[in-house]
Amino acid sequence: MVLNKYTAKKTAELLLQINAIKLNSKNPFTWASGWKSPIYCDNRIILSHPHIRIFVREQIVKQIEELYGKPDVIAGVATGAIGIGMLVADLMNLPFIYVRPNSKKHGRKNQIEGQYSKSQKVVVIEDLISTGNSSLMAVDALREEELIVKGMISIFTYGFDISYSNFKNKNVELYTLSSYDFLLEQALDIKYITDNEFKTLKEWKKNPSKWNPNKN
Repeated sequence: MVLNKYTAKKTAELLLQINAIKLNSKNPFTWASGWKSPIYCDNRIILSHPHIRIFVREQIVKQIEELYGKPDVIAGVATGAIGIGMLVADLMNLPFIYVRPNSKKHGRKNQIEGQYSKSQKVVVIEDLISTGNSSLMAVDALREEELIVKGMISIFTYGFDISYSNFKNKNVELYTLSSYDFLLEQALDIKYITDNEFKTLKEWKKNPSKWNPNKN
């Protein structure tokens, strides 16, 4: 759920400004899931731009404080949200931990890195939500250690129906700074994409797992 429309629009504008959003409908990207996509969002680029990472950090902190007050610890989902999660924890003067989708195969075989205690209240930071599966694996790991997950805040979501279902089934609150729909509107407004590209991108979202670029 997008909490603030101004923040959603501004975040989308900034992502486009730094080319964190890559669009290519003719030679689509292949996601880890195997889906073909005309869009790729790389939020890690935010960390290379001080004024933008400060904006993102401050907006996430505002949402955490509005929704949950001050938790005991901030958790980032590895690896994309480690950087921004640390910035959020630093601004809030809170401990930081990060969570892998799966345990390491060597060393101490940790899935959660950092110090924490049972029954601590934690807000999870994520950079991007597609289906939500990897994000929710991190939530499962935290709950297995008996931490209390208050909710998750992400920079961006594609807004797929399956992601909403997955979060609902796990009883996890999800809020995002911006979303795919806000991004498309902003991209069209500033002529980052053409009307035809807008239509292609809207069509892709309807059924991304079955999308065929050769039919568009």
